Amino acid sequence: MYEIPSQTGKLAVVTGSNSGTGKEAARALAGAGADVILAVRNVDKGEQARADILTDHPQAQVSVRRLDLADLSSVQDFADALISEGRPLDLLLNNAGIMMVPARHETKDGFELQFGSNFLGPFALTLRLLPQLLQAKAPRVVTMSSGQAARGKINFDDLNAVHNYGPISAYSQSKLADSLLSIQLARVAQQRGWNLISTAAHPGSARTNIFTNGPVMGGKPPLALQILGRITPSQSPAGGARPLIFAATSPTVTQGSYFGPRWGMVGPAAPAKHYRTTQDPQLAARLWAEAERLTGVSLPGF
Repeated sequence: MYEIPSQTGKLAVVTGSNSGTGKEAARALAGAGADVILAVRNVDKGEQARADILTDHPQAQVSVRRLDLADLSSVQDFADALISEGRPLDLLLNNAGIMMVPARHETKDGFELQFGSNFLGPFALTLRLLPQLLQAKAPRVVTMSSGQAARGKINFDDLNAVHNYGPISAYSQSKLADSLLSIQLARVAQQRGWNLISTAAHPGSARTNIFTNGPVMGGKPPLALQILGRITPSQSPAGGARPLIFAATSPTVTQGSYFGPRWGMVGPAAPAKHYRTTQDPQLAARLWAEAERLTGVSLPGF
């Protein structure tokens, strides 16, 4: 069983932490002494999660702030408020996500919902918070990907699936984009000499709300997802959070690494193989440039 090193004195932001893997990662970090910000779209649910965490860890420092990754103005407001406080940010866990929405939906800014929420929102958040991250002694950014990233393809001709939307292909593209974000950020950190580690994780098959929220928006869940839900081994949200927690806290984690359950879908955290597509530096750089154009957020000039 992995034992989390003390996180006392560290500040952590965990997106999508009102439930599922995000809540369990926040619980673990708070229990290890970190000051944890639950960055959530629904503040009431965030407060319920906070109360639950404090039941286990009464002395923990846990706060709730609103963050809607499907709204770039919300991302900016969240980041600006945190930056104004001046405290270094040690850990950013880009955990929030939505999966396999049957019918095409758009974010507030007009992006396809999965691409916007799962990738563009976290991209903008990460870049906006870089000034605070780089003030920390050993900052770390962990981005949640998925096994579906291996099936993903970045369709630069139709990134927002305006002409050809499929719930599975859109989700796979968004999670491949997350993997590329993690690896490209690692390259940027190395090139610029930053003491920042960028790593990624995937939860395997965890029984979380992601299986019930996205798949019922405006249609019937994809048949493949219904079948997989019946036959695939799965684990609890706490089990699914283990790779995320390990990536965020283990002293053995290296730049650009990737973690998942040891046995693919379930099990303790272990190193995972990067997908072939994520190893293409030109693809990662092109996607990064496109994300900068779409979000209007670029790397800080320092």
